[in-house]
Amino acid sequence: MAALHPMLTIAVKAARRAGSIINRAALDLDGITVTAKRQNDFVTEVDKAAEHAIIDILRKAYPGHAILAEESGADGDSEYTWIIDPLDGTTNFIHGFPQYAVSIALRHRGLLTQAVVYDPGRNELFTATRGRGAFLNDRRIRVSKRAGLASALIGTGFPFRDLKHLDEYIRAFADVTRETAGIRRAGAAALDLAYVAAGRLDGFWEIGLSAWDMAAGALLITEAGGLVTDFDGEANYLETGHLVCATPKVLSPLLQIVQAAHRGALKGA
Repeated sequence: MAALHPMLTIAVKAARRAGSIINRAALDLDGITVTAKRQNDFVTEVDKAAEHAIIDILRKAYPGHAILAEESGADGDSEYTWIIDPLDGTTNFIHGFPQYAVSIALRHRGLLTQAVVYDPGRNELFTATRGRGAFLNDRRIRVSKRAGLASALIGTGFPFRDLKHLDEYIRAFADVTRETAGIRRAGAAALDLAYVAAGRLDGFWEIGLSAWDMAAGALLITEAGGLVTDFDGEANYLETGHLVCATPKVLSPLLQIVQAAHRGALKGA
């Protein structure tokens, strides 16, 4: 593996620091204070401590860069913006369900350029630099060679905060179920996207994500040879919050199903 880009090196340091905080807290889940931000959306002092550690490391290295973080929001104005989810999968974490991750991405002049998704429980570090490929620990990863939907394993995320998309989602879920080998919903979008990049899933879709849920994972996928779009087949997923991604031969049929459900919902069908 080639030497890491300097900005990626700092992001990895920040992700590992956050991961150590998360792993320590995971040893005593009963001692964690949980607060509901809104219905079915939780935050713990672990999220906040992990985010503080990440921002502290990034700020010391790049004091002029802007920050967009899940818990503390937007801060600063720069052509460089770090997009941070300190603990994606908080609900899983507080239940001891071992599917959660730290997600850090860097956006430069509108383009994603660096990405880290770190699973502290498994010590799996997914990284990517624009134009240099994607890696799991020190091994180059590629999306799967799946040639169509029929044999594909697809990831997704259920609407849980805002149920206005539930009918649309159920329609897409039913149609994807009919056309594929199976659907998985593990509850941490950043990790799901990393799994698409690593070939563990052949595709993924979700409605209503935030930028910090998908920024790092999206770059991992494109650097691993996959495709990422919004529901219109465009690249505005960070703005719309609606994302479809897959191997090149799975994307089109998956996108068609998701689009049909989305357009049906828009028409009130």
